[in-house]
Amino acid sequence: MSKEYWSPPTGKSIISVAPVILAYIILVLLLAIILVAYPGFRFKKHDYFELTHRFSGWLVVALFVALLMVFVNDFSRDAHQSFGRFLIELPAFWFLMVTVAAIVHPWLLLRKVPVTPEYLSNHAVRLHFNHTTTTFGKGIQLARHPLRDWHGFATFPDPEGKTFSSLVSKAGDWTAACIDDQPTHLWKRGVLIYGFAYVMRVFKRVVVVTTGSGIGPCLSFLGDDNRPDLRVVWQTRTPLKTYGQGVLDLVSKMDANPYIINTRESGRIDMVPIIRKLYKDFDAEAVCVISNPFMTKKVVYELESEGIPAFGPIFDS
Repeated sequence: MSKEYWSPPTGKSIISVAPVILAYIILVLLLAIILVAYPGFRFKKHDYFELTHRFSGWLVVALFVALLMVFVNDFSRDAHQSFGRFLIELPAFWFLMVTVAAIVHPWLLLRKVPVTPEYLSNHAVRLHFNHTTTTFGKGIQLARHPLRDWHGFATFPDPEGKTFSSLVSKAGDWTAACIDDQPTHLWKRGVLIYGFAYVMRVFKRVVVVTTGSGIGPCLSFLGDDNRPDLRVVWQTRTPLKTYGQGVLDLVSKMDANPYIINTRESGRIDMVPIIRKLYKDFDAEAVCVISNPFMTKKVVYELESEGIPAFGPIFDS
């Protein structure tokens, strides 16, 4: 486009300066999105990454719409064709419309829903929802303000089956605020969506390995009776004190005899030998690891090095 504007083959450019300016603004915004997505920055300044990604992304799409309109205006005039006809015959227009519809659709389902918080400890809170029900492996997007940071949480059905819960543990400012200032209403966007845990449905027997608050996503395995047979290995500090008897009862529904390691008593131990033995004794088909990024990569790598199929979510999945 720049070449067409500055050095037109015919000596006279049919492109005005407007699309060139818009194109360079879009390029700058895309570079900004790429820079803040650098893992180090994204991990340390996640809120800034999310806001930059969201608002810059919206602005880029809006500028693409403006760019397309200006582009069509210039070329339709040169082709002696009406603006509307030239526009609807352009594939880029329909691709852009699909993109806009995909962005707008979840926001059409934006709702402020009631929440019943259940304080578990100064490290965790259980949020109960009654606006819909959940099934195996689904998650929910939550926010205190619809234009600020959004956070995804796994969901699991409450015992009566008509409501569901999410387990929120202290892992940043937003989650800490949920524990200290427990919400009665939260914004939800879109519908409940399938997360990483749903992938495990392709297996019949799975060993689930988690640490700390990673037990929250693991509880999403409870959303369906037609799920894999499970064995659970959970390493955490004072599980009863931190998460309460209710959460421990849910873990026992996943595995009647879960392998729970209380690090207050034993300290952190290498779980790989335990996982290896359970995998063989249980005749499992796969190992599902849900922990922090470092531990997930470490355990998955060690198991795969021994020929054991192991899977874990990527960072911020």
